[in-house]
Amino acid sequence: METKEVIFELRTKHGLSQDELAEKVYVTRQAVSRWETGDTIPNTETLKLLSKLFDVSINTLLGSPRKLICQCCGMPLDDSTISREPSGTFNEEYCKWCYDDGKFTYSNMEDLISFCSKNMSNENWSPEQVRVYMEKLLPTLKHWK
Repeated sequence: METKEVIFELRTKHGLSQDELAEKVYVTRQAVSRWETGDTIPNTETLKLLSKLFDVSINTLLGSPRKLICQCCGMPLDDSTISREPSGTFNEEYCKWCYDDGKFTYSNMEDLISFCSKNMSNENWSPEQVRVYMEKLLPTLKHWK
């Protein structure tokens, strides 16, 4: 979905007119109209306000152009798994299990690898296969560099 479609869908889902949305994010109704026709997109500060108002990530507002992964464990991220800062804003770099309320859950790589080896293994992936995969993946992620 494109940004224009996302904003229109969220606005109508929340029962807001263009005027009402404009008032909530401190822009004109014409600005909202231009977003919804695809003539422009909101600036960074307005995207933050829209993110908070609609409780979706900025990535979602922009039509999910980036495939987000947790920079601690490598898990794919969507709005239901993205972590939040203590202020309630989304932190699009980490999942809610690795980073919660401004704090990291795992202080060392071995604890995370052990947890994943136990909980990600199944009939297709043995705990040792998970361990080998995680040992290769984690050092490439921002949190562990």
